[in-house]
Amino acid sequence: MKKRMTLVLGGARSGKSSFAQRKAEESGCKVCYVATAEARDGEMDGRIQHHRRERPSGWLTLELAGGMVLEGFPQEADLALLDCFTVYLSNLMARRGLDWPVEKEDLMPEEEVLRRMGDVEREALETVDRLRDEAAILIVVSNEVGMGVVPPYRLGRIFRDLAGRLNQRLAERADEVCMVIAGLPLYIKGDREE
Repeated sequence: MKKRMTLVLGGARSGKSSFAQRKAEESGCKVCYVATAEARDGEMDGRIQHHRRERPSGWLTLELAGGMVLEGFPQEADLALLDCFTVYLSNLMARRGLDWPVEKEDLMPEEEVLRRMGDVEREALETVDRLRDEAAILIVVSNEVGMGVVPPYRLGRIFRDLAGRLNQRLAERADEVCMVIAGLPLYIKGDREE
């Protein structure tokens, strides 16, 4: 089987996760769902439970340790579905100290912020590259962040900048890129596989 990567982009509640899940189901492959979210509050726990109920029972699930570390990919899986890359990114940012309260946003010097952003970017791309090496097919779900309002606080702008840059790097690596709008895919790179 030829290695293949698909990037599925979309805004909040655009239907990107449902679309990616359907794409994985229709592939006929043994699927490993790579989960990135951690239940830090009741709302997130509810979302995680909903996603678990929506996944087919025959799928394997690999939860990234601490929401960040890929420990081992199941040998029997052909397809990895990473959902959601931007949640994974926020976990990495927090681990690298890019998670301060608004009242402390000006305390970290810009050079240090840039260094930490570089560390996050490298680690994120290494994880995606490792998944791409392990699985025959990789589907990555990520939020498109470049079409909204510029965040009014520094940390929000750092997240937007990192997510936008990383989405570009993922799109460069991907064989296929689609944008999901109102549940409908718009293919913007690669041949649409029927």
